[in-house]
Amino acid sequence: MRNFSTWLLVCFMVMYWVFRIMVALMAQMHQNFIVQPFNATIEIILLFIVLVCLILIVKRKMAGALIYLIAYVMYFGSDVTTKITTLIEDSSQLGLNDYTALIISLIGIILPIAVLLDLLADKNRKAHPKDEKTDWFYKNEAYDRKLDDRADKNNYRTM
Repeated sequence: MRNFSTWLLVCFMVMYWVFRIMVALMAQMHQNFIVQPFNATIEIILLFIVLVCLILIVKRKMAGALIYLIAYVMYFGSDVTTKITTLIEDSSQLGLNDYTALIISLIGIILPIAVLLDLLADKNRKAHPKDEKTDWFYKNEAYDRKLDDRADKNNYRTM
């Protein structure tokens, strides 16, 4: 995890995970909170799945990002589609709590997509790394030709 974007996404994931813990905890204590979980049992199971996915994402495993995306899209996707269709058809049916739940559900879908895109972009960087400290030596053909023209048999490369 060398990239600043990866650190930010992991921080947002942890903050959103803690927020969902508070949502589940308040629902179990029968307290009013900003939003209510759609299904408290699935919410608790999802919290444990996200904890495992968080560890996998920190270790840069693609499976963690895919599981994270699938779990959140399955949980929040139906709510987002119903609220958006209601918003398109008749926006007067939605109240302030519905808009808040829609925004939080949209965050729950956008965040895994961003994590997956970050991992995909990082896989490309990992496959084609660029190290400016050593590339001047190992990828400089003019330097290689100049040393080869000396006709000495010294091993000037370390690899």
